[in-house]
Amino acid sequence: MKQLLALAVFAALPASALANAVVGQPAPAFTEKDLSGKTVSLADYKGKVVVVEWNNPNCPFVEKHYTKSGNLPALQKKYGQDVVWLAVNSTNPSHQDYMSNEKLSGYMKANNAAPAAYLVDADGSMGRAYGAKTTPHMYVIDRDGKLLYNGAIDDKRGTNPDEIKTAKNYVVSALGELKDGKPVSTPTSAPYGCSVKY
Repeated sequence: MKQLLALAVFAALPASALANAVVGQPAPAFTEKDLSGKTVSLADYKGKVVVVEWNNPNCPFVEKHYTKSGNLPALQKKYGQDVVWLAVNSTNPSHQDYMSNEKLSGYMKANNAAPAAYLVDADGSMGRAYGAKTTPHMYVIDRDGKLLYNGAIDDKRGTNPDEIKTAKNYVVSALGELKDGKPVSTPTSAPYGCSVKY
C-alpha cells in the first residue's frame, strides 16, 4: 500500500518537481568529453542559446527522431547558426546499449546529424545533474545560462515517425518564443522515451 501511494504521489508531481535542472534557475554546469576527446563545458557557450538532447541510438524513440524521420538531425542543422546543439549519451559502459565513441560517430554520420558536439557522460554525472530521465530528454538554456525548457521534444509520445508531422514540438516553440523575446509558453513537460541507462 505504501509503495502504491508513493507511486501515485510520484506520478502526480509536475515534471519540474521531479527534475534537478529547474526552469528559471541557472542550468547545471558541466564539463564532459566529446566523441573526439575534446573537453566541452557549458561555460564555453556563455552568451549563446544551448539545446541539450539526451541520446541513445538503441532506443526506439530516438530511432523515431533520427533513423526513421531525420527530425532531430534536421533541427540541429536548422538551428545550427543561432543555437549550440549538444547531444549527450549517459549510457553506462556495462549496459548492453553502450556504444564506443567510434560507433557513436558512425551512427551520427550515417544519420546526417549535426550537433555542435556529442558528449559522452559514461559516469552519468551530467545526466543526474540535469535529472535526465529518458532518451530523448530535451533542455533549452538561454544566453544567460538560465534553463528555459525541460521535458519532451514534442507532445506525440509514440514511436511512429508519422506522428511528427502533427506534433507540437516544444523545443521549436521555446526557441521561437525566445527569439521573439516572449516567455516560453510551455516551460516543462513530462519527458517520454526509453529510460536513460545509468
